[in-house]
Amino acid sequence: MPHLKFIVAGGLILSAITYLMFSGISDSMVYYYTVAEAVELVQENSGKGIRVSGYVSSGTIKRDESASSVGFLVYDKNSDQTLPVVYQGIIPDTFGDDAEVVVEGNYRTEEGVLHANVLLAKCPSKYEAQGDEHPEGIPLGEGTD
Repeated sequence: MPHLKFIVAGGLILSAITYLMFSGISDSMVYYYTVAEAVELVQENSGKGIRVSGYVSSGTIKRDESASSVGFLVYDKNSDQTLPVVYQGIIPDTFGDDAEVVVEGNYRTEEGVLHANVLLAKCPSKYEAQGDEHPEGIPLGEGTD
């Protein structure tokens, strides 16, 4: 019977750890929306953290170098809807017109803007070869004997 105390205590500790783990995960989870879904659900998502995937609309990028912030419109290729975004922080090198981006932040209905605290610019999925020769003049495809 002395081992019963340790079994009960171990079970309580394990239960507490499991509860804390799952409650922490559910608080930090953010659902992934398309631009059309985000625009449709703006009232429901006001002040909540959301993650939106889309493309940067050409010609809409407005940079403020002094505040290291950028404002732009995100659009969805499957709809004509756009979502205004303001981001302050380090801007990725691959960010530009028509870049595929994922933004995460809080939507403020009074301003009609998504204030992003995360900006991810996806890399192009395909790269093109530059030519048939190595940059140093070595023909490609030949072995070095």
